[in-house]
Amino acid sequence: MYWTLSAQHKPWSSHFNLEYLKGILPGAVEAVQNSLERVVTGKKVFVFATLHYWIQHAALTALGLAGLGHQVSFGYLPYSDWDKEIDQFDLKKQNLYARQVLNQAASVMEILPVMSLPPIDIKDYPKLHDIVEQTAIFDTQYTLQVETIDKSEPLYQFRYQRNLQAALALTGYLEKNRPDVVVIPNGTIQELGVCYRVASMLGIDTVTYEFSDQLDRIWMAQNYEIMRHNTDDLWQGLGQIEMDSHRRDMLLKLVSARKNAKLWGRLTRLWQMLPSQGAQALRDALHLDERPVVLLATNVLGDSLTLDRQVFSENMADWIIGTLKYFLNMDDVQLVIRVHPGEMLIHGMSMVEVINSVSPNLPDHIHVVRPDEKINTYDIIELVDLGLVFTTTVGLEMAMAGIPVVVAGQTHYKKRGFTYDPENWQSYFSYLDKILANPENFRLSGTQVELAWRYAYLFFFEFPLPFPWHILHLEKTYSEQAMADVLSAEGQQKYGQTFAYLSGKKLDWSARGLQVTQVESD
Repeated sequence: MYWTLSAQHKPWSSHFNLEYLKGILPGAVEAVQNSLERVVTGKKVFVFATLHYWIQHAALTALGLAGLGHQVSFGYLPYSDWDKEIDQFDLKKQNLYARQVLNQAASVMEILPVMSLPPIDIKDYPKLHDIVEQTAIFDTQYTLQVETIDKSEPLYQFRYQRNLQAALALTGYLEKNRPDVVVIPNGTIQELGVCYRVASMLGIDTVTYEFSDQLDRIWMAQNYEIMRHNTDDLWQGLGQIEMDSHRRDMLLKLVSARKNAKLWGRLTRLWQMLPSQGAQALRDALHLDERPVVLLATNVLGDSLTLDRQVFSENMADWIIGTLKYFLNMDDVQLVIRVHPGEMLIHGMSMVEVINSVSPNLPDHIHVVRPDEKINTYDIIELVDLGLVFTTTVGLEMAMAGIPVVVAGQTHYKKRGFTYDPENWQSYFSYLDKILANPENFRLSGTQVELAWRYAYLFFFEFPLPFPWHILHLEKTYSEQAMADVLSAEGQQKYGQTFAYLSGKKLDWSARGLQVTQVESD
C-alpha cells in the first residue's frame, strides 16, 4: 500500500539502484521485439542474479537471449549488499521497485521475484545443507578475507540464513519448471553460488560467467564454476596451435603492457603500480647478491580465485608458513616474498601478518616486498632462479621466461607440461631440495618454454569470449553496443557464438578453432 500510494511516485533514492537499466530497457525491449530471430523456438533458459549491479547486467544478457528466440525467465533477489542485514520493509520496497523496472521487459521474458517463491521443505533435499554451508563458508572467506572460518562468526550465520532462503526458493522453482539451462554470473559465492549448486544438484545444465580484464570479453564455463578457470578442454582442443609471429607479437605486447604499467588494447586495469625499473635497480633496492633468488608470489586472501584451491596444505597461509620455515635457516639462497599489491584494497588479514607470525625478525637472506612498495614484480622475475606460487598468473609468466615454477595450489596452468606440481608436502620439499641444489640444471627447456607461451596465448586471448557489455563499465560498453546493435547481423557475427554458448550449446574448442586475429589498441 505504501508503494502504491506514495513511494513509486517519488524519485528513487537508495543504494539499490536500477535507474540506468530503467532508462535503457524500453529501447532494449523494442530491439528484442524487432529482432529477426524473435520466434520462440529456442531453449528454456533461466537467468538468475542478485545485487543491483548484477541484476542490471544479467537482465540485458537475458534480453539478448530472448531476442535470439529463447524462452527466458529472469529471476532476481533485490539485495544491495551481501554482508549487511536489511529491514524487511526496505527489502520489500526494493523488491517492488525492481519488479516495476523489470516489468518493462515482461512482454519478452518472464520476470520472477525469487523472494516471492514458496520455499520447499528442506527435509526433502538433504544435500541442501551442504550447499548452503559451503557457500556460506566461501562468502565469509571472501568478505573477511580470511581462510579459517569460525561458524559462530555472525557473518557466517547471516550468510547461512540468506543462502538457505535462496536455496529453499530456487530448489522448488527449478525442480518444478526444469529449464534447459540455468545462467548465473560468478556461480561461486553468495546466492549466485547457491543457484549454481542447486541447479547442479538437480541435474540441470548450468553456464557460469565472469568478467575478464578486457572490456569486450567474458570468461565462461559450462557445468562448472567459471572462477576455477578450468582450461582442460581449451588445452586439449587447441593446445597444438602454432605460435606464429603474429600471435607471439600480440602476446609480447600484452606482457609488455603488464610489465610497464600501461593499458593496451581493451584492457581495463594496470597490473603494476609503476613501470619496470630494471633488474639492477631492483637488486640494489633489495640488497640482493649473487646467491640464487627464489620468488614466492602470494595471492590476495579470500579472492574467488583462491577459495578451496589448496592441494596439500590446509590453505594458502599454511603453505606460506611451511615454505618460510623451510627457508629460515637456508642462507645459501635468497627468498623474496612478493605480497600481492591487491592487498591495498582489502581490509582482511595481510600475508605480512602471516609472515610475522612465523618470524617477526627475518634473517637477511629473506626479503618481504609489501603490497604498497613501489617495486615492479617483473623486475624481480628477471633475477629469479625458482618461482613458488599458489594460483597467481605470475607463475605462468615466470615459466614463459624459462624459470622453474613449483605450483602449490589448484591453478588453471598446472600440469600443462611446464610446471612442477607436488601433491603432498614431501614431494613439495623434494622439488625444492633438487632444484636449489643446482638451479641452472632446472631451467626450462625450449620445448617447455614454448608450451608456456602457447598456453599463455590461449588463456589470455582465446579463453575470454567476445561479449558486448562489461559489468564494471556497463554504461560505456552499452553505449558502444546497444541491444539493437548486438542483435543485428553484424552484432551476431561478433557475439552470436557466445550467446549460443550461454544458452547451452556445447563449447567445443577444437570445433571453434582460433578466433582472435587482432586486438584493438586504444
